[in-house]
This record gives sequence, structure tokens and C-alpha cells, in this order.
Amino acid sequence: MATNTKSKISYNLKPIEQCVPVSFRYDVLFTNGLFQVGNPLLAQTIVAEGGETTRAIAVVDSGLMEHHPQILAQITDYINFYGEVLTLATEPMVVPGGESAKNDPQLLTQIHEVINNVGLCRHSYVLAIGGGAVLDMVGYAAATAHRGVRLIRIPTTALAQNDSSVGVKNGINAFGKKNFLGSFAAPYAVFNDFNFLTTLSDRDWRSGIAEAIKVALIKDADFFDFIVSNAKQLAQRDMEVMQQLIYRCAQLHLEHIATSGDAFEMGSSRPLDFGHWAAHKLEQLTDFRLRHGEAVAIGIALDSTYSYLSGLLSRTEWQQIINTLVAIGFTLSVPELAEQLNSPPTSRCLLGGLMEFREHLGGELTLMLLEGIGQGVEVHEVDVSIYLDAIRELLAL
Repeated sequence: MATNTKSKISYNLKPIEQCVPVSFRYDVLFTNGLFQVGNPLLAQTIVAEGGETTRAIAVVDSGLMEHHPQILAQITDYINFYGEVLTLATEPMVVPGGESAKNDPQLLTQIHEVINNVGLCRHSYVLAIGGGAVLDMVGYAAATAHRGVRLIRIPTTALAQNDSSVGVKNGINAFGKKNFLGSFAAPYAVFNDFNFLTTLSDRDWRSGIAEAIKVALIKDADFFDFIVSNAKQLAQRDMEVMQQLIYRCAQLHLEHIATSGDAFEMGSSRPLDFGHWAAHKLEQLTDFRLRHGEAVAIGIALDSTYSYLSGLLSRTEWQQIINTLVAIGFTLSVPELAEQLNSPPTSRCLLGGLMEFREHLGGELTLMLLEGIGQGVEVHEVDVSIYLDAIRELLAL
């Protein structure tokens, strides 16, 4: 009698190991008068790849148009002049500037609709022209259409030129939280046109300096000395000094992204967010009355004060940080610092931002503090009572 043999299935097969190296290359370029037809930089950067004429859409920050009312015509004239390289698939799209760009999900939908309606492909370009918030939102739209349309960032504020536009992050706000929705996607290129800085308000001029102070304090004592030595010139809008500041700040950010080993933030460490846990929360608590850079300056002051009070930072160094922030023109105290401090954690309490920051990064709480000028140190636990003392110090300034 024949026996019924059943083939044996193994449920312990050897894992298939997969490793996909990912390499990104993009240039951050510096110029004046990017959209002047006599300046071929943008066209040359696009044509470097060769091939046929490519198509693009342009999304422009409405705030830029207040000081540069001819910008839409300049963009159109420039692209028409270099029509053998690039063509506009439709008229430039204008979107609200500032944090409202990241708070309105309909703007994301509108950009997706434009990309779809004009038939852009993944080898086409989205030109994002404006401040950091607009670039964040447009970058997220570009990254999620066709799983990625090429993004060219053209930042028009100091903060965007030295910080937010040079990295690989894009995002919008949701559920009352900063950058809750977003993506990691490197731009095709970044063009820093210094001409745009000449028309910034004093607040927006200052805001970009905060991010430079941040990266100097955690990475480069010599750069911080440069800022201290030139604080008066920066406050008086010295363009040459600002250009040097933007260049070094962007360079330090790019070096960190390329060499830290965690460009896409898979871990819990985010050194470049020194001072940002409080900054993000203060932006929310003030209904974005504070500019991002203004909130970052307060966050830097708060975490520097905590570092001093906890014994990590000397009083002399702490005082120099505070004095420099004040000399540049930052206000380091707002009423929202003290809101509901006696009943944390609540949605209206600054210290509730610690938990939101941990949640946003994932893993254990990881904060960057200072153990010296140019010497950041990561901690995973904080003493809330010392943070309360640090808040009182700022409120008393």
C-alpha cells in the first residue's frame, strides 16, 4: 500500500539581508540677481544634466511680492529667455507666506492638482521661491507627487538661506503640532540670492541669525566668536557680515547632514535642534505671533540657562550667550513662558513641549545642551525644577 508523503515546509528560512546604499548630491549656490536674464546660473545648473528642454512650475511666497512686485514677471521673462533649457508649464502660483503656508492643508492639495493638471513628470521641476515655511510646504508637495518631483529651492529670507532650505526635510503642521506631516527628500539644488535679503524686515533679518548662533554654540566656538565680534554690525544690517554668517552656517548644517551618520534621523538624536523643543512649543502657544527665529532665540536662551544652572556651563559663558542674543536685538521673554507652569503637562504649558519633542523624534528623550561654547552635549533626562528656575531667570531679564 502506497504511503502519502507530504513535502515538509520549513518556517525557519534564513533571512534575506537587504542593504540599499542611498547617495544624494546637491549644490547650494550663492549669487545676486538670480532671475536677471544676464545671470545664467539657474539655467546652467539645470542644463548640466543635458537632454531635452524640461518643464517646471513655480510657487511663490506672497510676502515676497510686497517688496518685489515684479518677481512674477522676472521669473517668466527669465525662463522664456532660457526656453531651450526650461519652460513654465503654467503661470506661477502664489501662496501665503509665513507659518500659514504650513497650517493650511488645502495649499498642499492645490499644488498637487497643478502638478497633475499640467502633467509634470518626475524629471520635471518645482521651483519653490520664498521663506522657509513656504519652502517646507512646497517641498512636501513635490516629494509626495509621483513619489518625488525635482525640487529647486530659492530661499528669500536669512533663516531659509542658512538653515531650513539647505537640508533634506520638508513638512507641514497638523494636529496643532509643528511639522507633524513631512518627508525626507533632498532638493535638486538650492540658490541663495543675497539680493532678496535687502528688503527683509528687521525681524526677519534677525531671525536668520538665531540659527547661526545655534549651530555655532554646539559646533564651532570660532564661529560664535565671529558672531560676538560682529553683533553690532549684524544688528545694523551689515550685508557683508551677514553673507559670511549665512555661508558658514549653511556649511556647518551641510557638514552635519553629510557626516553625522543619521541624515534621515532614524535615531533619537537631533543636535541641530538645540533650543528647538521650546521654540516649537512657543510658536504654537503664541499662535505663531513669534517668528521661528525669534522663538529659537528664546529656546537657545532657555537651554543655555538650564545648562548653566545645572552646572554644565560656566556663568561667564552663559552671560556671553545672553548678552549676544540681546545685542542682536532678540527679546528673550514672552508671557507664554510662564503659562500654566504649575500644572504640567498641559497643552498650554511650555514644559509640555518636552514630551511632544520626544514623541516627534521617537525613542528616548534626547536634548542637546551645552558644556561649553562650541561644545554640545546630549542628555536623556532633565530636572523640571531647574527648567522652572531657568524660565524664571528669563522672565526676570
